[in-house]
Amino acid sequence: MIKEFLEYKLARLGYVDSEILKTPLGTRIVIYAERPSRIIGKKGAVVKELSQILGSKLGVENPQIDVIDISKVDVPEMFPKVVAYRIANAMAKGIRFRRVAFIAIRQVTEAGARGFELVISGKLSTERAKFEKYKIGKVYKTGADSTKTMRSAVVHVLLKPGIYGIKATIAPANARFADDFKLKLPVRQEAQAQ
Repeated sequence: MIKEFLEYKLARLGYVDSEILKTPLGTRIVIYAERPSRIIGKKGAVVKELSQILGSKLGVENPQIDVIDISKVDVPEMFPKVVAYRIANAMAKGIRFRRVAFIAIRQVTEAGARGFELVISGKLSTERAKFEKYKIGKVYKTGADSTKTMRSAVVHVLLKPGIYGIKATIAPANARFADDFKLKLPVRQEAQAQ
């Protein structure tokens, strides 16, 4: 519930993910953001407002909010929410969706992702809604890898023709998938007949 609230409240401010940790002093909430300064606000105004709302309406006892820059933790292009928001912002500025999609594909593959799938849907070129799918590398769609290892995010953006949906799915470079294996060479034992 806390994560949903943070996602709703901080969607336009560069929110990526959050961790909730229970401590003896209260509840520590670590927010990972693309632009931490926008989430903190002037003199910490946004963080103070968030902690008041979390304490009063959601019943979180003594909330302590930390905001961390996502680029210090991992490569931002490995987070699908960051990629999807960049695409949505570029489309809102008037850049064509295909150009933005190919730029996103290039950035994610240069960051070292194993696989990337992007689906953009809406009134792309005509009055009739359709979708375009871009895929590069390995993208797991079934099994435990699809639910546990793959990262996925959906972002909606309202433009003049209507609402557009952007779904980004990334197979991270450092993750271990079920089809990864290494062969062990047999160990030769010396002849003990001597």
